[in-house]
Amino acid sequence: MDIRFDNVTVAVTGAGHGFGQAIARAFAALGARVFACDISAAELAETAKAPGTITTDAFDLTAKGAAAGWIKRIEDATGGPIEILISNAGGVRGQVMRPIEEVSDEDWHAIIDINLHAAFALARASAPGMKKAKKGRIVTISSGAGLKASLTGIQAYGSAKHGLVGLTRQLAREFGPYGITVNSVAPGFVLSNPSSIKQFESYGDEGQKALIGRLAMRRLGSVEDIANAVLFFASPYAGWVTGQVLPVDGGNA
Repeated sequence: MDIRFDNVTVAVTGAGHGFGQAIARAFAALGARVFACDISAAELAETAKAPGTITTDAFDLTAKGAAAGWIKRIEDATGGPIEILISNAGGVRGQVMRPIEEVSDEDWHAIIDINLHAAFALARASAPGMKKAKKGRIVTISSGAGLKASLTGIQAYGSAKHGLVGLTRQLAREFGPYGITVNSVAPGFVLSNPSSIKQFESYGDEGQKALIGRLAMRRLGSVEDIANAVLFFASPYAGWVTGQVLPVDGGNA
């Protein structure tokens, strides 16, 4: 299977580390013009050191108008629409599980805003150009937490990822007549960021062995495993695949 993205405009959010960094680098290595954003300029600088063309933009994606402004900057720079949009930015924003009565409105919205609202705002901003071009790919990065209860125990995270799966399926129905596919990759447990590493360490030796023992592949995933699934959804090989959620979790029972 030979997949190339030569001169294709690809926008990747949350590209400073983890999944987003691996996805941005994978597209760049295959010839794409990658535009990568993250809140951390320092992390984006590391992402951009990989081979290929990666243009970075550091800002807070949850700020009002930030998503639309970024999409416009890309369209102005390329003279055309976003061709592939990867909504990867998300996470738990440093939060840990607490009983719901201890969760503030601010903490709830902080997670909802980056995991769900940002994906909505990015799709809304990209839609006019994609619809006019009558082609495009949108891939969201949801989670196993969007299909069942979250291992994090964080109410907002589980809710946001379920919402992201719903948004993916709804947009697939809306965008399909325009030749645009919308799909989601749902990663299993991957040590992709400080939060996931801390969570894994908290299980201790026995808990870690139990988690891995539930996986058919008997190993944790890698960021490259997730990037590879994204490349498939973005490729011509997935031209008649839309509204789907692909768990990439090593066979999690």
